[in-house]
This record gives sequence, structure tokens and C-alpha cells, in this order.
Amino acid sequence: MPNLTTHLSIIRHAWAEDAGPGIDDYARQLTKRGRKRFEKFAKHLCGLGLQADLIATSPLVRTRETAEILAEVLGAHPPVVVDALAPGSDWQALVEWTIHQDAARVAWVGHAPCVGRLVALTIGDGSAAIRMQKGAVAAIRLDDGLGQPGELEWLATADIAGY
Repeated sequence: MPNLTTHLSIIRHAWAEDAGPGIDDYARQLTKRGRKRFEKFAKHLCGLGLQADLIATSPLVRTRETAEILAEVLGAHPPVVVDALAPGSDWQALVEWTIHQDAARVAWVGHAPCVGRLVALTIGDGSAAIRMQKGAVAAIRLDDGLGQPGELEWLATADIAGY
């Protein structure tokens, strides 16, 4: 019987330009400090065992940039844009998309508050309200495959890691 374990990392994009009137939310980029901070944090997590065979990202610029940093640090393939990770994320579409990929270690890079909802749904508690700081990473182990309740192994922030 094949190993059905999936390791899923759900990541909120790193620190980006502020939103505001006249600012195109789609085009907001990471700040220089946000890039550096997330790169250091990702290297730290990589040293602790964070891995991804596949990185999916929202189409918005700040998430794509976060995913690109993650891919570079992990030595992974370039991120794949998945519309279901855009603001208002579609959990079921993400599950279906991920199931059809050949990857045991997957990362989803998205937006708040959606990423917190995605974590809650993936661990089996759609009623939870998990708030995730910018750049936060939640690691979930799914022994029965994606779509079944998983186990939250850890949730880390750059602040707690000292970045």
C-alpha cells in the first residue's frame, strides 16, 4: 500500500507595501525589509527540516514573491500560481488541485485571513479562527491524505525565531 502521508505547509505572505486608497492590491510588492526577514526565517526553518516538493501561490505579487524566496531557499521548483489561493481562498479547489499533483511535501502561500481558515479546515476544525502573522508558517501532517483531518505539527513566526 502506498504511503499516503502528505506534509503541507501553509504560509502567509511576507511583509508587503501598505494597502490604501489608489493602491492596486494585486500589485503590492514585498518591502525590502520583508524580503530579507522572510529569507532569513525561511533559511532558519529549512535548517529545522522544512521542505517542499511543490509550492503553490496566489496570483497576487506579494505572495508570488514570498513563494519565490521560499523556492530559492529550499532549492525547490519555481512556484505554481493557483487561483484558488487568491483572497477568498477555495479550500476544496486547493485540495483537489493538490491531490492531482505528484508531491508528498506541498506548500500553499496565501493571504490572511484565508490562510488561517485553510489551516483550521485542514486540521478538521472549520469553526476555528486562527490568526497568522505575516510570514507565518503552519506545518500540517496528513496521514490519510489531503481532505482528511490532519495534525498541526507546528506554527512558527519570524518574531518567535528572532527575525
